[in-house]
Amino acid sequence: MEKAKVYFTDFRTPAYGEPLPKKLQRLIRTAGIGDIDFDGKFVAIKIHFGEHGNLSFLRPNYARAVVDTVTALGGKPFLTDCNTMYPGFRKNALEHLYCAWENGFTPLAAGCPILIGDGLKGTDDLAVPVAGGEYVKEAYIGRAIMDADIFISLTHFKGHEEAGFGGAIKNIGMGSGSRAGKKDQHSSGKAEINPELCRGCRKCQKECANGGLVFDAARRKMTVDQEHCVGCGRCLGSCNFDAISFSNFDAPEMLGRKMAEYAKAVVDGRPHFHISLIVDVSPNCDCHQENDAPILPDIGMLASFDPLALDQACADLCQAATPLRNSQLGDNMAGPGFHDHHDHFKNNNPVSDWTACLAHAEKIGLGTRDYELITLR
Repeated sequence: MEKAKVYFTDFRTPAYGEPLPKKLQRLIRTAGIGDIDFDGKFVAIKIHFGEHGNLSFLRPNYARAVVDTVTALGGKPFLTDCNTMYPGFRKNALEHLYCAWENGFTPLAAGCPILIGDGLKGTDDLAVPVAGGEYVKEAYIGRAIMDADIFISLTHFKGHEEAGFGGAIKNIGMGSGSRAGKKDQHSSGKAEINPELCRGCRKCQKECANGGLVFDAARRKMTVDQEHCVGCGRCLGSCNFDAISFSNFDAPEMLGRKMAEYAKAVVDGRPHFHISLIVDVSPNCDCHQENDAPILPDIGMLASFDPLALDQACADLCQAATPLRNSQLGDNMAGPGFHDHHDHFKNNNPVSDWTACLAHAEKIGLGTRDYELITLR
């Protein structure tokens, strides 16, 4: 496979010069986004709207720059993300939209509609075959994302407590998974029900096709039949009271491989394009209700048709950067008994792993790790 082209520009904008959103537009135009036939096509722009309380997510101005470019090329864009597996402010479409609006992602600011990809309760998904999948045969992807003719990822590149970093592949694979899809990637376990939170409404039982949920009429609480529960995660979206959870979380290496296979399910068979911004590089995921100080300096904006090459290029640029002292990474490196992994992401979260994801992504044909970095000034 020949080298993938990855286009890069930094955040320098001299006084009275080109604003950053315009510079981003110039970057993606140069990277070839205009080679895609957008005429009359629905375009899903996958982004993370940021959890309530988190301030490190990408500003809506960057999304607007991409939206305006797609619109000018004749496309019909919408911003999208899927609901979360865990309790929070984005576990259903109503709360998710309120959170997005509070963080500045309104249709007026974004220049396009905002759709939650897996519907009201996170159950509106499609089972998408994974070509060459070793761990996932069918990926549960938000229906609106799969219904789009063209897929674009717009990613905030940052650290992550399990995946090492959150890049394009994580934004695509984990982010496009429905609540059941996120459970499928995160955990191989079975449902657990907290009796203190269960209201006995029995809505979850209607979603179970395998006899895995049994209602205790005497206690008016739902229980799990571990013999029949298959761990599909369909019950998650039906519970409005966060009573259902899953145990037996997979190791970071397995998480990365599953994310790669989910990402391949999302992009296969249709035009796709990918953008990553290495800015406000927080130590953990934007799903946190806080973001802590950046672990690395702001580096730049990158774009490519290859999400794997894009992640590899972002990782390489980050590894070449000097860690910021007043940060989680800086504290770790200055701490007693520090063991240097010679990897900023591993030093930031020692139990994390990002190499397994990229290696597996290349193995299953998602892209190549071999790239040519083309710099724009």
